Amino acid sequence: MRALITTAAAAAILATSTLAFAAQTANGTVKSFDQKADSVTLTDGATYWLPKGFSNPAVKAGTKVQISFDMTGGKNMAKSVTIMK
Repeated sequence: MRALITTAAAAAILATSTLAFAAQTANGTVKSFDQKADSVTLTDGATYWLPKGFSNPAVKAGTKVQISFDMTGGKNMAKSVTIMK
């Protein structure tokens, strides 16, 4: 019985930690894009930090986007930015 509880607890911890590293997505409209700071802020106030050297001329204020990101060190670190129609 004790072994079963220990195994179940270990499985629960592993499942929880795996979910914490899963990429998340956000949809919204770009409020501002700061190429020097490598960041984009959506109209909901959320800021996402982009990979160094990110360049996409279509990303500008008013553009609808979908951002795939991970939470790293308390920051939303973007993995990709997709222009939505």
